[in-house]
Amino acid sequence: MKKPIIGITLDMEEPGGYSKFPWYAIRYNYLHSIEQFGGIPFPLMHQNKNISDLFEILDGLIITGGNFDIDPKIYGQNPNKELITKKNRTMFEISICKAFLNSSKPLLGICGGEQLINVVCGGNLLQDIKNFNSESLEHEQLNPRNEVSHEVNILKGSLLGKILNKNIINVNSAHHQAINKLGHNLIINGKASDGIIESIEHTKHPWCIGVQWHPEFLITKEDERLIKNFIKNSVDK
Repeated sequence: MKKPIIGITLDMEEPGGYSKFPWYAIRYNYLHSIEQFGGIPFPLMHQNKNISDLFEILDGLIITGGNFDIDPKIYGQNPNKELITKKNRTMFEISICKAFLNSSKPLLGICGGEQLINVVCGGNLLQDIKNFNSESLEHEQLNPRNEVSHEVNILKGSLLGKILNKNIINVNSAHHQAINKLGHNLIINGKASDGIIESIEHTKHPWCIGVQWHPEFLITKEDERLIKNFIKNSVDK
């Protein structure tokens, strides 16, 4: 059986650190979690003119997170504090996300990728969780990212619920923003105890899920089930 080709979005940094010139980056475990369950990761540079060609090649898409925020002007708000934005990356991810939403090919949004799916579907974001609720959980966890930090309640009967086969899971957490208004044709399939939306899925698409945590670390059996099911559903789409 042909191994599915999984597109995965890259981060981009300005000169400094790794190189004196602009450079792309992705964490090791994003790629190797795909490979572990039978997929071939295909890192994607930020070039909109190639999207139609890329779409023909790819069997599934993962939109990754990163240390930046979607420009609030895209979802009709002004920034309420200074934010780090990456225009080229966001515009590319919006375009390729739309291509996959208009198909049956699986789409997984991780952390900022979940937020991007929501924005593409017409939703908006909480620009800062602590400004919204100062008593919220520590969604930018203090312990290492390869450990869990809080629970998420999973909606029974949802696609995610069926994949994970569990009502309460433990997740890692590395975000200061979250979904506020839900986008069109999306449902909430996971929430933290403080009410923060932790996962979503698309009701009109056969496999479109966004999660606020980082399953690519494969900390739990539920992380493994999610990545494995995504890869399985990317075959022959």
